[in-house]
Amino acid sequence: MRIARGVLILLLIVMPAVASAQAGQPPPKPAAQDGFVPIDQLAPKEELPAAPLVIAAFAIAWILPFVYVWSIWRRLNKVETELADVTRRLASGARQ
Repeated sequence: MRIARGVLILLLIVMPAVASAQAGQPPPKPAAQDGFVPIDQLAPKEELPAAPLVIAAFAIAWILPFVYVWSIWRRLNKVETELADVTRRLASGARQ
């Protein structure tokens, strides 16, 4: 008899807590993949097209090295011109 009363009291204490916990839960959602859905029946989503970004990335990846090599080539030509000028000045100064 004592055990029955203890179980009854325990159920009376636990049941309201379980009921309130279940009341706070949102209703269960259906499974995400219940079946096949054709792509044209899906809702449109925001998408960022990848092709322009990939093209821009490759363009930058190719243009930057070419600009760097071109700038080195220009500076090297400038140094060669100055070196030729200095060599010419030294040669003309040695003759006099």
